[in-house]
Amino acid sequence: MPTPELVVTPVSGALGAEIRGVDLTELTDELFERIHELLLKHLVVFFPDQEHLTPEAHIALGRRLGELEVHPFLPKVDGHPEIVVLDADQGAKADEWHIDVTFQPNPPVASILHLQVCPASGGDTMWSNQYLVYETLSEPMRELLDGLTAVHVLNTPQTGEHSAEHPVVRIHPETGRRSLYVTRMWTSHIPQLSRPESDALLQYLFEHSESPRFNCRYRWQPGAVAMWDNRATQHLAVNDYTEPRRGQRVTVLGDQPTGDTPRWKEYRPAPDERYYPRHVTARHGYR
Repeated sequence: MPTPELVVTPVSGALGAEIRGVDLTELTDELFERIHELLLKHLVVFFPDQEHLTPEAHIALGRRLGELEVHPFLPKVDGHPEIVVLDADQGAKADEWHIDVTFQPNPPVASILHLQVCPASGGDTMWSNQYLVYETLSEPMRELLDGLTAVHVLNTPQTGEHSAEHPVVRIHPETGRRSLYVTRMWTSHIPQLSRPESDALLQYLFEHSESPRFNCRYRWQPGAVAMWDNRATQHLAVNDYTEPRRGQRVTVLGDQPTGDTPRWKEYRPAPDERYYPRHVTARHGYR
């Protein structure tokens, strides 16, 4: 059976591509390898007109990338614990820039979202190219960041505290490219810096990484599928709608982010210095 001819259309100059001519329920190994190449190149790929995608095919697609997560508390599709249901009416509105689950030692590699119900207007999702974010920084700034780590924290009454320390700049295990790896939603502080220095640097990095020149924005249609590389992107679901928005997502379990060895020891405050390392910038981590 011949491999179908894919029609690949970039979504923006920074990242993202829409792929037509493929049925995700009938993937050959050869066709998946082509899609994987496009994912590594464009960082997020979109497949319109996949209304017929079954839970079994959704799971099979995710497993081609790795082992799938069974989320501990998000609602799931009956009989398919690997698939979580993201329903805006039930509070699933991730309307802040983030990389998924960086507060864990092994954040997800990728996610695949099948959006089934979307508003007539609004409800777009945006992604940011973290390669470009890093590469457009000045050489002295890149040199500084290559020697730092950041602590990422989730702390809520429902979950308790979870935290992990990762390189500020991670090296992609498949492409070898460097990307900025801090995120407004989860990053708490840079332990090698004083608290004021950490706050100021992170605020600059957040604003830089969220600049429109690094973004793509996707207008959903019912049945569309998005697959993104969590190791080199951030994303945000635009909260500008009131109609129902519901989808199903599988998440591929992660690897350990790697980067350069930190060049400095952890900052030690003076005896009379007030220092709050867990007082995080991200709203989800305040203590």
